[in-house]
Amino acid sequence: MSAPESSRKSLRIVVTDPIISRFEEQLRHDGAAHHWDMAAVWPADRQLQALASADVVVCSSLSPDQAAAAGRVKLVHVTGAGYDKIPLRDLAREAVVANTFHHARPIAEHVLMVTLMLSRNVLAADRAVREGSWRTIATDPAVPFHPTLGGMTMGLVGMGSIGSEVARIAGLLGMDVRAVRKNPEARVADGVALSWVGGIHQLQELLAASDVVVVTVPLDASTEGMIGAPELAAMKSSALLINVARGAVVNQQALFDALQSRSIAGAGIDVWWGTPADGVVPPAKLPFAALDNTVLTPHHSGHARVTFERRAADIAANIGRLADGRQLLNAVPRT
Repeated sequence: MSAPESSRKSLRIVVTDPIISRFEEQLRHDGAAHHWDMAAVWPADRQLQALASADVVVCSSLSPDQAAAAGRVKLVHVTGAGYDKIPLRDLAREAVVANTFHHARPIAEHVLMVTLMLSRNVLAADRAVREGSWRTIATDPAVPFHPTLGGMTMGLVGMGSIGSEVARIAGLLGMDVRAVRKNPEARVADGVALSWVGGIHQLQELLAASDVVVVTVPLDASTEGMIGAPELAAMKSSALLINVARGAVVNQQALFDALQSRSIAGAGIDVWWGTPADGVVPPAKLPFAALDNTVLTPHHSGHARVTFERRAADIAANIGRLADGRQLLNAVPRT
């Protein structure tokens, strides 16, 4: 229950994320008399001035200078799940960092879309038709028959909200779903049926058994580079790798080499090893765009409108909780 209007604190809120700024109405939905600075397009010096008096910062990232400037901030609300772009050690000790989700379903749909695109050679077929070539099993015996999802094994590296939703949908489509996770004994989400689940130390066993490997683990010191040359070598030559976690979870050189040599059949890359800079698109050191066995997307797998509407509602609810003096939701550890 919210506190009476007269007892609620009026907060100064600075919003620097340009995407969530498009959902300003949802952010302000409780109508409280807060001071809002919609600062996404402000110059850096003006943002720093606003941050100095902010009680709440709504952002996707903060520089160390911005974090240091926000010396009185009580809540830093990240506009998504990942908070690896927030310099926690530069924030005031009393600041709470919270995140929000709601991206699992659109990302899971993306994973299944890319699986079908790669396993059915959609990109090659589309390109051939555009070039005037009509190649099917009826016109060319070299054209392979399609596999069906019901005959494939999906291996999930990580079983958080994204992995669980991928598993749920894949299972409904008849795929054999397996996973490795930090705690293989942990409860599985409702509606998820796994034929096998192991610990992270059993990763190679999962890779060897899977037709589609989906990487969903968060990026931290224990997961950086966890999919490297030995792991890719453990996969079937007919297998696909789809990364919807963070680019650095997969070793860039090892993945490129595996794709170029066809030691794996293909990859779906939605997350990269940096951000676009100096005209380098996609943001990688190696020419993945030159490979014909990849589906490349600009980190947009979770960009459904409903994702951001629900995230804005979460942020608004936490701002209301802060104003009422209640416990905040989705606080992340600050160790």
